[in-house]
Amino acid sequence: MHRLTRRDFGRALGCAFALAGSAPRVLAHDGPHEVEVRISRFAFEPALVEIAIGDTVVWINDDPAPHTATAADSSWDAGEMMRDTSAAITFDQPGEHPYLCTFHPQMQGKVVVRPESNH
Repeated sequence: MHRLTRRDFGRALGCAFALAGSAPRVLAHDGPHEVEVRISRFAFEPALVEIAIGDTVVWINDDPAPHTATAADSSWDAGEMMRDTSAAITFDQPGEHPYLCTFHPQMQGKVVVRPESNH
């Protein structure tokens, strides 16, 4: 299954406006979103992300070392990511979800899932 990225959405939107020949207007987007967290220099960047229920966090490992993104309470685990690989988790429960790298526990982050969707 292919997820529509922000870049793909922007291109499609631009094409739609060009074909329609009308001025751009603000459109509501009611689907799930993806948020990227880069792993670089043994840190999650950004360390804190806020999303809505149904959104997905994608971790991308830019480091030469392997990393994980694992819930502090072990309720979820994105798995081992080698350099230039990624992993994703879709969140369906509201609340604060602290996580860490099991290989490097000093690497910590948090996903905050809002109970309402603002998409």
